[in-house]
Amino acid sequence: MNSRRDFLRTAGIAGAAIAASVSKVVMAALPEPVSQALPDTMQPLVPESGRPYSPVVTLNGWTLPWRMNQGVKEFHLVAEPVVREMAPGFKAHLWGYNGQSPGPTIEVVEGDRVRIFVTNKLPEHTSVHWHGQRLPNGMDGVSGLTQKAIGPGKTFVYEFVARRPGTFMYHPHADEMTQMAMGMMGFWITHPKTKHPLIAEVDRDFVFLLNAYDIDPGSYTPKIMTMADFNLWSWNSRIFPGIDSLNVRLNDKVRIRIGNLTMTNHPIHLHGHEFMVTGTDGGPTPKSTRWPEVTTDVAVGQMRQIEFLADEEGDWAFHCHKSHHTMNAMGHDLPTMIGVEHRGLAKKITELIPDYMVMGERGMADMTEMEMPIPDNTVPMMTGEGPFGSVEMGGMFSMLKVRRDQKVGDYKSPGWYKHPAGTVAYEYQGPLAEPARFKAEGNASMPRKQKTAVEVQVRKPKGQSGH
Repeated sequence: MNSRRDFLRTAGIAGAAIAASVSKVVMAALPEPVSQALPDTMQPLVPESGRPYSPVVTLNGWTLPWRMNQGVKEFHLVAEPVVREMAPGFKAHLWGYNGQSPGPTIEVVEGDRVRIFVTNKLPEHTSVHWHGQRLPNGMDGVSGLTQKAIGPGKTFVYEFVARRPGTFMYHPHADEMTQMAMGMMGFWITHPKTKHPLIAEVDRDFVFLLNAYDIDPGSYTPKIMTMADFNLWSWNSRIFPGIDSLNVRLNDKVRIRIGNLTMTNHPIHLHGHEFMVTGTDGGPTPKSTRWPEVTTDVAVGQMRQIEFLADEEGDWAFHCHKSHHTMNAMGHDLPTMIGVEHRGLAKKITELIPDYMVMGERGMADMTEMEMPIPDNTVPMMTGEGPFGSVEMGGMFSMLKVRRDQKVGDYKSPGWYKHPAGTVAYEYQGPLAEPARFKAEGNASMPRKQKTAVEVQVRKPKGQSGH
């Protein structure tokens, strides 16, 4: 199995027990199932068998190891209930794969013959659909249509050739509303086998899935019947401040692959840089269709692959641009109290009803001060401390940390950015200081193109009095 001791020790991966109904003889023939419960972003899993490739890094996740068996790359997915820490102090009871939601990323190379064993440890049947793949119809994973559902305690085998490079997803196609609402999903990456004219080589390659949950404050299990009013918007089932930052070296070429398995679209916005959309779940985009962007909309069931040069140092915000999607545990039936003084009243009500929560009379930023108690096993609606105070964010929010001294292959957070003197916005308190000179200023403003004079004759309409 391609599972280095260092990787397994770092990731905390241990063998997971197969459901009791699977015999020891059958289990001995399967790849050892590995599991991971920690929410940390793991180092890339460098391949030690099969065709070489440059691995991805799954944000707050990991890559599933495999074994080579007579030229076939074999994986073992275990569908099971999991406990996912969505943020420090807040855990959710979800369904996922191999100890986590989302499940581990699967990485293969174009042309690989792939065999995936799927063992079902859920209380109901399931299946796995390989979203976006070209494969035999009977391997597409739609229960009742292309296969029998995988019953509890059963193990099914999917086998196909990874025919084209790109970014794909996997998720159930059985009781989909329940199982996806409970967190069953994962990423699949097929790397090109040779240098590809539309797929650039990059220094850092990140992946994560957009998912959403409706979990009442103080409870643990998502409400699966919710269609629109979700209160937790997450990246890889993590919410800010639980989402790791994307840590890169200055002038790294960076690729980020984003898949959306929520019930709505998400305009993903990066500060400080422009990027190109270089791929979808349909494959790499033609170069003629690419243009600079700072925000790209990722619709339901879609994947977007963006690339950029990280040539501006700093801690740059990276988030969904729907403002409600950068908040946590949001209540939808709370009245607006802006302009209403209610501090004394709120204190009296809280003594009678400990879980009572109100919005601030000056705006939502009062929530970050956490003057009122909140139920156990939840997080503040707006939270996160930065070097200058409260960040007042939640949900789908993280940071791109670009550093000159970040080592190649080092994905650890470098801490907060140390701003050069004169480069931080400040309170005006008198005469202005000498302006700081920035590298980005250049030598001059963009010159205007000189146009030759054109004589224009104006013809006034006749017979249109009053106009």
